[in-house]
Amino acid sequence: MVPSPSNPQQIQQFLSSALSQRGPSSVPYEESAKWLIRQHLLNLISSYPSLEPKTASFMHNDGRSVNLLQADGTIPMPFHGVTYNIPVIIWLLESYPRHPPCVYVNPTADMIIKRPHAHVTPSGLVSHPYLQNWIHPSSNLVDLVSDLSAAFARDPPLYSRRRPQPPPPSPPTGYDASLTRPTSADQSLPRPFLPSPYGGGGGGGRVQVQHVHHQQQSDDAAEVFKRNAINKMVEMVHSDLVSMRRAGEAEAEALLSLQSGLKRRDEEVNRGLKEMVDEKETLEQQLQVISMNTDILDSWVRENQGKTKNVVDIDVDTAFEVGDTLSKQMLDCTASDLAIEDTIYSLDKSFQDGVLPFDQYLRNVRLLSREQFFHRATGSKIRAAQMEAHVAAIAGRLHS
Repeated sequence: MVPSPSNPQQIQQFLSSALSQRGPSSVPYEESAKWLIRQHLLNLISSYPSLEPKTASFMHNDGRSVNLLQADGTIPMPFHGVTYNIPVIIWLLESYPRHPPCVYVNPTADMIIKRPHAHVTPSGLVSHPYLQNWIHPSSNLVDLVSDLSAAFARDPPLYSRRRPQPPPPSPPTGYDASLTRPTSADQSLPRPFLPSPYGGGGGGGRVQVQHVHHQQQSDDAAEVFKRNAINKMVEMVHSDLVSMRRAGEAEAEALLSLQSGLKRRDEEVNRGLKEMVDEKETLEQQLQVISMNTDILDSWVRENQGKTKNVVDIDVDTAFEVGDTLSKQMLDCTASDLAIEDTIYSLDKSFQDGVLPFDQYLRNVRLLSREQFFHRATGSKIRAAQMEAHVAAIAGRLHS
C-alpha cells in the first residue's frame, strides 16, 4: 500500500511496516540505519508534501533486482516568477545513508530532457555536487532536494514538446478578412518556456487545464500499465532465480555431503596405509634380527660341529659358553627361574600327597615366589638391554 502524502500517520505506518518486513520482499538496509532512514523520509515528506515514499524493484547494472525505498513525486522549481514541478524519483540504495541516494528526473510523455545539461544525463540520472560530496551523517534528503530545486531554477532540466497548432478557421462569408488576420504584435508573442502539467505557474484558461489534466491521466495510466508489466516480469524472474538458487543449494549440499564421505574414506585409507607401512617396517626389523641370529647359530654350529666326537662325558653346566656379561646374567636368571618353578611344583605335589604340612608349604611358596619375582624382573631388564644392543648393531651395520 502506498500512503497518501496528506496523511502523516499512514506514512509513518507504511515506513515502519516496510522497514520491519522480513522475507524475500524485505528492504536490504542495515538494522542500525533503518531508524535514520525513516527519519530522513519523514522530514522530506514534511518539507515537500509533493513527494511520497514507496517500495519498488530497482534493477542494478549487473542485473540484480532488489526491493528498495523511493521518494516519488515532484519538486518545486521557481523560474521567471512561476513555480513549476519537476517529476523525480529518489532511490535509497542498499548502502544509504552512508552513501548518497540515486536521483532520476522522470519526465512525462509531453516533456523532454534538455541536452546537454550540467546535472542531468540524457537517461535522467542526476549528478550534483551535493550527491558527490555526500557526508554521513550530516547529509540528508531535505537539503538535497533544496539544492536540486535551486540548481534546476538556474538551469531547467525539462522542456515541453512542441505540438502542431491547428489551422485557424476560415472567416465566414460576408465578414472582412482583415478583422480575423492576426496583427504583427500578435505574431510576435513569446511561447511559454515550460508549461507544467503538474500545476503551478500561469494558467491558460479552464479548457487548457482540463485538456492537460486529461492527457496527464492517460499518461499516468500508460505509465502504471508499464510499471505493472515490469513488476510482473521482475517477480517472474525473481521466482525463477529463487527456484534456481534452491536447486543449486540442494545440489551443492549433496556434493558437500559426498565430499565429506570421500574425505572420511581418504583419511581411513591413509590411516590403514600408514599402519601397514609401520607393520612392514617392524617385520623387516624382526626379519633382520632373525637373520642375524640365524647367521650366529650357523657359525656356532660350524665351529662346534666336530668338537663332540672325542668327548665322552659332557658337563651340562659347561656345555654352553656365553658371549658377553648380559648373556651370562640372562642365563643365570633363566636357570634360577626354571629351578624355582620346578621346586614349587614339587612342593605342590608333596602338599597334595600329605607329606608337607600346610603352614610349611605356604611359608616355602611365599619365599620362593618372592625370589622368582626378582629373577624375572632382572631377566626383563636384561632382555630390553639386549634388544637395544641388537638394534644399535643392526643400525651400525646398515650405515656401514
